Amino acid sequence: MKKKFVYKVDKCLGCKSCEIACAVAHSTSGDLFNAVNEFDALSPRKKVYASSGKNYPVSCKQCDEPQCVSACMSGALAVDPKEKNVLYDETRCVGCWMCVMACPYGAIKPDKKSKKTVRCDQCKDKDEPQCLKACPTKAILWTSS
Repeated sequence: MKKKFVYKVDKCLGCKSCEIACAVAHSTSGDLFNAVNEFDALSPRKKVYASSGKNYPVSCKQCDEPQCVSACMSGALAVDPKEKNVLYDETRCVGCWMCVMACPYGAIKPDKKSKKTVRCDQCKDKDEPQCLKACPTKAILWTSS
């Protein structure tokens, strides 16, 4: 069953704890104090934006008809036939960034150092997304759809 993030905008403080947790989780060291020296710690897969007095966390929406998958010429992005989540195979990415341009939410970012894309993988190698654990107000929910 597909899992998606849902954000309670009225609870988001804009503290960016989710961004930090995401960057650390995807760093080589996996440790906050060592991650500050790593380039990959600067590329969180979630970003918090502010507008009109509200804060809006943005990450992959796991769209039902993902434009990023349709735009990916190399097959690096695909829909898992069982779970229906969008999967990313970095080894297949050619760095064309068509997915970046196709995503209507701005949830996929170009990584200029690796020349590939960076997108939320829902911390697939962890028991739960680290942004979820880090949010002090529980403004991030992870639900099945």
